[in-house]
Amino acid sequence: MNVVVYLMDFQCAMCRAVLESGADQKTAESLNDGIVYLMVIPYILGALTLYFLYIKFFKK
Repeated sequence: MNVVVYLMDFQCAMCRAVLESGADQKTAESLNDGIVYLMVIPYILGALTLYFLYIKFFKK
């Protein structure tokens, strides 16, 4: 069974305009950093929640 992965270009209009203008590389880098922070924080919070639930209910 072959799995076909389609890579789509999902960006909001403002993000696309900033990145395509190429005027300010620092702005593009900070925009990418912001996206990474927004992506990672929910996973960290979820992992911490699961860890504390594990400690509370399964550790003796």
